Amino acid sequence: MNVNILLVACVVSGILGACQGGQLRKNFYQNTCPSAEEIVRNVTWNHVSSNPNLPAKLLRMHFHDCFVRGCDGSVLLNSTANNTAEKDAAPNLSLAGFNVIDDIKENLENKCPGIVSCADILALAARDSVSFQFKRSLWKVLTGRRDGTISRTREALINIPPPVFNFTQLKQSFASKNLTVHDLVVLSGSHTIGVGHCPTFSNRLYNFTGKGDQDPSLNATYAAFLKTKCPSLNDTTTTVEMDPGSSLKFDTGYYATLKQQKGLFQSDAALLTNKGAANIVQELGDNDKFFTEFAQSMVRMGAIEVLTGTSGEIRSKCWAVNSN
Repeated sequence: MNVNILLVACVVSGILGACQGGQLRKNFYQNTCPSAEEIVRNVTWNHVSSNPNLPAKLLRMHFHDCFVRGCDGSVLLNSTANNTAEKDAAPNLSLAGFNVIDDIKENLENKCPGIVSCADILALAARDSVSFQFKRSLWKVLTGRRDGTISRTREALINIPPPVFNFTQLKQSFASKNLTVHDLVVLSGSHTIGVGHCPTFSNRLYNFTGKGDQDPSLNATYAAFLKTKCPSLNDTTTTVEMDPGSSLKFDTGYYATLKQQKGLFQSDAALLTNKGAANIVQELGDNDKFFTEFAQSMVRMGAIEVLTGTSGEIRSKCWAVNSN
């Protein structure tokens, strides 16, 4: 059966089980904590209303969580004396929004102690933060995830695809999580919001092949602009919008930018180096198409290697495993 047809069947039935990683379903908490999703939304929207950069932050955190040990909240765990956790790995040092997750968790623990997992909170908060500008939910979040108890910095380094990946590497990375090239191109559209730090792309400006050269696939005018923002390879603090002039608005601007050879990262430009992926980029310029496809791919990503049933635990604090 076609993967997308199977996915739709799962979503319509409200259970993502045999199809994709565990027993997730709609309204998992309707009997145990009926107001859970409302609490997540209200707290999230409250934070986003005063910090419009949060949607990009929480969406990225959810992605980084799901690509390491599945969507189990392992990215939220702090390092301990005996273990360096995922959040202290290089790709995660620029993550932000942990305080929002902690605030949501505190509100939920006051209402329904020990019921709602941190993994579900992150999945819901990512959706709700992006949805804030539309005042409606942009995609379904199936729930029932349990929290993992292991978080290792090395696994983050191995599993999170870096911005210098070429198409073959990106395809392999996503395939290892049971995601398709279609999912890759669709989920890359999340780069319509947020910023990139100079070190994540400055090699394209100054030392692309190790000879002090510029990436020829990068729009020359845009490259000149980027050089004014990041004047050297040593700038580690400056940020640049990933979707120029529209980095707070969730829309199809990323794909228009990409077609002008203005994708910020090497991994963005890589999508145009494969004919199939480039065709998908073309299709996703349509607003309705993008929003529909993004909703489906987010459900698929949110189901990667989830812990359900009696696996894992429900943490009482999202930054630490429960003490026995």
